[in-house]
Amino acid sequence: MKDEFLAMLAHELRNPLAPISSSAALLGIQFRDEPRVRQASTIIGRQVKHMSRLIDDLLDVSRVTLDQARPLIDEKSHRIDIDLPSSPVRVRGDATRLIQAVANILNNADKFTPPAGRIGISLTLEDGRARLRVRDNGSGMPPDLLPSVFELFTQGARTLARSQGGLGLGLAMVKKLVELHGGEVGAHSDGVGLGSVFTIALPCTPVDDIERPPASLQPGAAGAQAYRPRRVIVVDDNADGADSLAMLLRAQGHAVMVEYTGRGALLRALDELPDAMVVDIGLPDIDGYQLAALLRAQRAMRNVVLIAATGYGQERDRARVRDAGFAHHLVKPVDMAALVRILQTAASGGSGA
Repeated sequence: MKDEFLAMLAHELRNPLAPISSSAALLGIQFRDEPRVRQASTIIGRQVKHMSRLIDDLLDVSRVTLDQARPLIDEKSHRIDIDLPSSPVRVRGDATRLIQAVANILNNADKFTPPAGRIGISLTLEDGRARLRVRDNGSGMPPDLLPSVFELFTQGARTLARSQGGLGLGLAMVKKLVELHGGEVGAHSDGVGLGSVFTIALPCTPVDDIERPPASLQPGAAGAQAYRPRRVIVVDDNADGADSLAMLLRAQGHAVMVEYTGRGALLRALDELPDAMVVDIGLPDIDGYQLAALLRAQRAMRNVVLIAATGYGQERDRARVRDAGFAHHLVKPVDMAALVRILQTAASGGSGA
């Protein structure tokens, strides 16, 4: 019952993320010459991916950028000083989790630094380790707090009024994430009112050890001549999700039709003979599995590339998708890069795996 509940919860959380992701990508395409719109689109897209990752972690069927901390920094008019080395410092790890760790450190500095205060961020290479320091001139810490500042619920010791909000979980998460990457964390303060310095140290990775992406995924690998627009039917009873994905595909040059029911999609497919169909599984009349079976039973539909786009992402869901006749399984919000590759595979006459 617990697994079923979590799977359903993840499905319901992913569904609204899909149109948000598609709409953000569409804004980035149509307003690529508008820096603020493009930046907003990039931030929304990045945070949607972050939320999707958190949903995956919730199921457990298992940057460093200032953008995530920027709203708090701007609100309190903090001055940010950044000191970076002249050449890249590389570490190997989970990019999303390392970004989360750094963002938590920055948010902590922002919380405990007064308006118009200063926050310094520096990165150095020391003894084969990348050392990131975040220094603030905020409230500081008494000596007895330093040994436990990275433990759960420690914020209560800093302010009984809890005026800064939160549960004191952020720094504990930083410690755990950094240690899982083979690193360590540190904290220092000269006393109350004298600011703090938080440190993240991670083992560096030699440049020669950085894995390069497969040639097929590198920019320009396919070549501009390989691109051909496809005829695509998007099937989803979530109108926002279907329409936003269709608009995004149209902006890329594809001819896209939208259906909100399984039976409507079946009739449209028989009439239009598309190259590919992006099908939601949870349709209101016949589900995506039944639709796939009916399509595969039609001789004219046997070369159509069927792509399942669903909020269900567990391994048993993937197996059922394959058994139903789908060539691909994409979890909402749809990874557009993956969908583009699939459609180009369709253009070359293959169905992929």
